[in-house]
Amino acid sequence: MKIIIPDDYQRAVSGLEAFKKLAGHDVTLYHDYGVDEPVLVERFQEADALVLIRERTPITAALLAQLPRLKYIAQTGRGTAHIDIAACTRQGVAVVTGMVTPYATAELTWGLVLAAARHIPQEVARLKSGHWQTTLGIGLRGRTLGILGYGSIGSVVAGYGRAFGMRVLVWGRTGSLSRAQADGIETAAGQRDLFRQADILSLHVKLSSETRGLVTAGDLAVMQPSAILVNTSRAGLIVPGALEAALRAGRPGYAAVDVYEAEPALDDPLLRLDNVIGTPHLGYVERDSYELYFSTAFEALLAVAAGQPAAVVNPEALAEK
Repeated sequence: MKIIIPDDYQRAVSGLEAFKKLAGHDVTLYHDYGVDEPVLVERFQEADALVLIRERTPITAALLAQLPRLKYIAQTGRGTAHIDIAACTRQGVAVVTGMVTPYATAELTWGLVLAAARHIPQEVARLKSGHWQTTLGIGLRGRTLGILGYGSIGSVVAGYGRAFGMRVLVWGRTGSLSRAQADGIETAAGQRDLFRQADILSLHVKLSSETRGLVTAGDLAVMQPSAILVNTSRAGLIVPGALEAALRAGRPGYAAVDVYEAEPALDDPLLRLDNVIGTPHLGYVERDSYELYFSTAFEALLAVAAGQPAAVVNPEALAEK
């Protein structure tokens, strides 16, 4: 089977233990980013299967129409919002997914909380340039950690907040509220109330057509001038431009972000603000997660190719073959 793996930015995939599962197949990896459609068509033309690293390459109907040989798409993780599933089904391209883990993203979230609260990146940079103790951060104990979305990641982050002696406050859909209450976590009176009370506000909501733009300028405007907003979920949860405007206005006073409207984000306006620290979408990017994501995606791909589909998003596509 001819397998193409695009967007291996760190040249990490071939060094994984999981990569051995593809032994005997013809595998090509690409390591660049920001590739336009004509180049993708050329690269994917002979592929029987694509293995996608999260949402780095959108698979559109227009792209699929130029790939008549393609049979399978294996997605690392479970998100498929970047794949036109209906077009895949019409073309007989089966889409399979792997497994996900909440811990890597939750750990990075907490790293960003600590980095923002204590101005760690700035102090490191200033110390290396010959300056000693130039900022005054805040402690976490006794402060309010607001969590928007109490799912697999949000619940882990809540546990970290409790371990640090924080008051944890949650808002979200009915399922989030029910899970939080079952875990003995306090729930806010509403979304605006959550933003108003939080000293640290962390977003943990899956991006969909219903949640895009969930966080508005009005929500941000009620945050405290000393508050920190942390986003390791998706930039699209916030109305475009609203966070930059809010930070310039001083509410919230600070933000720590791992996700951007367009990625790779090499010139995002948020990164030019002094009251922002940013990381390049590192939430899931660590070795243990990669081993899990790629191992399960490769297994799902090999299974469906062998006529034993177990994780097919669009089983109707198999009938088209």
